[in-house]
Amino acid sequence: MLGEGILKGLAETAKNFLGSYVNEEKLTTVQFPEERLPQQENARNFPFLVYDGPDWQAGLRCVACQICEKECPPKCIFIEKSKDKKPDYVGKMQNYPAVFNIDVSVCMSCQICVEVCPFDAIEMDNAFELSTDNRYEGLLWKKDQLAKSDEYFRTIHPTVATEIDERRDKEVIEAKAKAEAAAAAAAAKAKADAEAAQIKAAAGAMEK
Repeated sequence: MLGEGILKGLAETAKNFLGSYVNEEKLTTVQFPEERLPQQENARNFPFLVYDGPDWQAGLRCVACQICEKECPPKCIFIEKSKDKKPDYVGKMQNYPAVFNIDVSVCMSCQICVEVCPFDAIEMDNAFELSTDNRYEGLLWKKDQLAKSDEYFRTIHPTVATEIDERRDKEVIEAKAKAEAAAAAAAAKAKADAEAAQIKAAAGAMEK
């Protein structure tokens, strides 16, 4: 029947409207901002930079590889690589961003920067109350504004954050085991070389 879909939609609307007077579960709105609906885990707005530990500058995961800057469709990410390096979570020396800016006035929240980041350093936030009276500096977010802790990341995206943390913890354990094995091998080699040198010295003394 022509218009059957529209009638079904109107019936559902009326059902929820009338039902909201007797069943709170039928309520589709809340008295914002006094009341707030819980954010969905998959909700996203603008990106932020993840850091580990208490110090955001020391713990920033970003290594300034600039992949996100290159892949960003609206070109709203600007990165300057550091001249020096710092150790990452497995102890490998890495660059870090001396400058990391995002112009949120043109960011389209596509999440491509998150998908292409090989270091789990950039993720999508779900904060939405971001109005500002400064259309220039207020919409150009710098590194210190973008940096948010791994604990915060776990509160808004617990599933993804847990998977990342477990993988990183495993990599730390593997790197530690590899370093210990390399140190043991080096010690064994040094001991063998020392023993060989002693034997050679003893043999030389006997020949004399």
